[in-house]
Amino acid sequence: MSARKYFGTDGIRGKVGDHPITPEFVLKLGWAVGKVLGTKENDRIVIGKDTRISGYMFESALESGIIAAGMNVQILGPMPTPGIAYLTRTFRAAAGIVISASHNSFEDNGIKFFSPEGLKLPDGIELEIEAMLDQPMTTVSADKLGKARHVKTASGRYIEFCKASVPTTLSLDGMKIIIDCANGAGYSIAPKVFRELGADVEGIFVEPDGLNINKGCGATDLAALAKTVVSKKADIGIALDGDADRLMMVDHEGNVVDGDELLYIVAMDAHKRGVLGGGVVGTLMSNFALEKAFEADGIPFLRANVGDRYVMELMKKNNWKFGGESSGHMLCLEKNTTGDGIISALQVLAAMVSEDKSLATLKSRMHKMPQTMVNVRISQKTDPLKNDKIVQAIKQVEAELADSGRVLLRASGTEPLIRVMVEGEEAEKVKSLANQLADVVRDNL
Repeated sequence: MSARKYFGTDGIRGKVGDHPITPEFVLKLGWAVGKVLGTKENDRIVIGKDTRISGYMFESALESGIIAAGMNVQILGPMPTPGIAYLTRTFRAAAGIVISASHNSFEDNGIKFFSPEGLKLPDGIELEIEAMLDQPMTTVSADKLGKARHVKTASGRYIEFCKASVPTTLSLDGMKIIIDCANGAGYSIAPKVFRELGADVEGIFVEPDGLNINKGCGATDLAALAKTVVSKKADIGIALDGDADRLMMVDHEGNVVDGDELLYIVAMDAHKRGVLGGGVVGTLMSNFALEKAFEADGIPFLRANVGDRYVMELMKKNNWKFGGESSGHMLCLEKNTTGDGIISALQVLAAMVSEDKSLATLKSRMHKMPQTMVNVRISQKTDPLKNDKIVQAIKQVEAELADSGRVLLRASGTEPLIRVMVEGEEAEKVKSLANQLADVVRDNL
């Protein structure tokens, strides 16, 4: 397969104003998508965005390009990425477009796409779009131009979809929730979902100004949420990222509950109810304790490469329903076709209610192992596992850990770094072994 020129593992992303995240390029991208995906039977594309200031510019550019290609546009406005996936399906659109750079700061933006099924576009379609971008842009005749309309019911439809992901008998009456919306796409929708299910909800970081998305808040910075949960004596804290596809939580004591722990809680609840439907997929970075905990209950566990795209591939290959990453991307494929922070949180709350247990109690059933990561900067990208001395050092560390730990070396996908990770039962030992192994990498690369 040809190398992709613009598309990464999750659409096209970069700094606003730097190619390809420019209005000129995005205009032509809209046109190319319209030309490749438009048919006589399906001439609709939906567009949603997060709250960063450049979203207005790129929304207009995409709209113009798509209309020039003869396609109609349905504009959703600020909307969580998983909401756009859902509405792409329910509107039977030819494609869904998300304008977002997820957990990045406002200086960045990106464009990603969903197929009519609400899934990421196949590689072959992305290559067709890239080939069309190399062609001269033409505009259809005036009588063939598309139209644009704003979808005023988008938020309400998605709120009802989220609520339908849990039993109709679920009530959150008496539960106090603090929700950190990262000044992002979930700022209006997310609090309403939990409020309509009966919870006492206080939203924080729900005043986006275009520049404050993910700034000192959200799933990548939980300090403010933890402090608020404790000071307000809340039962739980929920943190979304800028496009609300990622979830992290805080228990009533202010302790962080990460993606591995949340995946364990949701999967074990499904297992107890007899609806797990196979095993669970994590990533190379998933804590070793997660694997051991599933193993103890006879639940198969597989590791994918880092990235929800690869988690999804392995889930589909095995026809499994649950997977996720430590960073908080959780996939519950019976509920939505992509990672969904709001729906994932609802599954955790449903488990708490059905067991009548606090998040802290459910979390305590999986004891995370101490983990140390050391980044070793190298002069050029290389595979550390091709170096005999490094391989020998890894074997020595693995022998010292025996069956109670794990070693992982991987090259960063974005920087000239080798990430050296060691997990085990004793924090000091893990730290010492990680530094020891990092020294060997440093000396030999």
